[in-house]
Amino acid sequence: MNPESTGGALLEVTGLTKRYPGVTALDGVDLSVTAGEIHVLIGENGAGKSTLVKCLAGLEQPDSGRMLLGGAEHRPGSAAAALHAGIQVVHQELALLPALTVAENLFLQRMPRRFGIVDRREMRRRAAVLLEQVGLEVAPDTPVGRLGIAQMQLVEIAKALSTECRLLIMDEPTATLTPRETATLFKVMRRLREEGVAIIFISHHLDEIFEIGDRVTVLRNGTGVAAREIAGLDIPGLVRMMVGRELSAEYPPVTARSLGAELLRVRELTVTPRTPPISFTVRTGEVVGVAGLVGSGRTEAMRAIFGADRAAGGAITVRDNAARIRNPRAAVRRGISLLTEDRKAQGLVLDLSIAANLSLASLDKVSGLGLLRRGAENASARALSDTLRIKSSGIEQTVRALSGGNQQKVVLGRWLAADTDLLIVDEPTRGIDVGARYEIHQLLLNLADAGKGVLMVSSDLSELIGVCDRILVFSAGRITGEIARPDFDPEHILNLAYSGYLKNGGAA
Repeated sequence: MNPESTGGALLEVTGLTKRYPGVTALDGVDLSVTAGEIHVLIGENGAGKSTLVKCLAGLEQPDSGRMLLGGAEHRPGSAAAALHAGIQVVHQELALLPALTVAENLFLQRMPRRFGIVDRREMRRRAAVLLEQVGLEVAPDTPVGRLGIAQMQLVEIAKALSTECRLLIMDEPTATLTPRETATLFKVMRRLREEGVAIIFISHHLDEIFEIGDRVTVLRNGTGVAAREIAGLDIPGLVRMMVGRELSAEYPPVTARSLGAELLRVRELTVTPRTPPISFTVRTGEVVGVAGLVGSGRTEAMRAIFGADRAAGGAITVRDNAARIRNPRAAVRRGISLLTEDRKAQGLVLDLSIAANLSLASLDKVSGLGLLRRGAENASARALSDTLRIKSSGIEQTVRALSGGNQQKVVLGRWLAADTDLLIVDEPTRGIDVGARYEIHQLLLNLADAGKGVLMVSSDLSELIGVCDRILVFSAGRITGEIARPDFDPEHILNLAYSGYLKNGGAA
């Protein structure tokens, strides 16, 4: 990758404006990025970050303003035009084809050929090199549909690295990555910076900004409020610029709660015939964290409990009553709900309105005699939208038009409307800004205070430590540890997470 040097800024954006019906997504935004720089772009959900990226990538056309790339006018009419100009984007929402292999996804539309025939051996060889660069240990011939969400994210990153580019835009690339995977990615980013590639890095993990970034631009409500050197800044200052208000702490205070009766008991549950059995409990008023590496079996176990996937064996008890949960409908009847890790593919009906998505799990509350009571649905949707601070032009807006973080809020709101006893949340704050993360954590703690049970899967260890009463650690399909809040220790949790992958099965 050898982007041409322009002697100044590689990318210059001035006065960029983009309006949608009822919403001004960008309002005169300026941005300057130089070659060989990692430029951080931050802001709350709905601040305009994704819209700015879409304009740069040719997916949206700005209403006004100017973009220069290498000193030349940049107004791509398509993603292909932006790619031709040297802009590669790793989008927050994945765009892989699950039926194709990893190698085929990496080289789609430009597969190496020999005598006019696709050279699959060469394609696999090149794919293996790219996968090694991003630290993903899967075979190039693996169908993408078999990968977890974090593994898919690494494939997207490898895909972006597969062609030469002048500007690499990374939208929340670390949202589902483990600390080890993030460290590998940062190593790649530093190498690209040394080679002169300009990188725009979007992240809601503020500690990462200080580890990897050179400069930062802060957006708020579609407007640029600051462009600073990162040296000399601190997290409280960044938060003030992002949200326009003080946050006293990263996580809400976790008060001592008197736990109630046993709500859920999982006994000898086997997700597949080849996976080891797992057993654990959740009590009313308790937030139980689920830690583990990508592929550790944590998500699969949660899906089996919810009935999204059929378990191979074991028993589930809800409030001391045996529960045969063969599908999600049966789980909801038993008072169990699941916020999935992939909101786009599994959690939302993108072309329906916010109101319709919010009511999907509680139609009995907004209907009568088989007919939807639109007024009741809208009243409930408005109340939830206000509680969750969903940024939109109104509850009639389609979910597809929302930012990723606001889409996540809609999924959470659906289960709040259903008022189930046990809420399973898988990566509940992936792609969520610091202000909204605090609000969602507070909502989960409020549910526990009200006597609900919460099972929270997260790749962010600090999140689990900051919010949970107890943490279960998954490794290679089994639970290798159960840790109470007074004994939380990051190093110990990580050792348990890696222990199942050691040859002797011992502790790391």
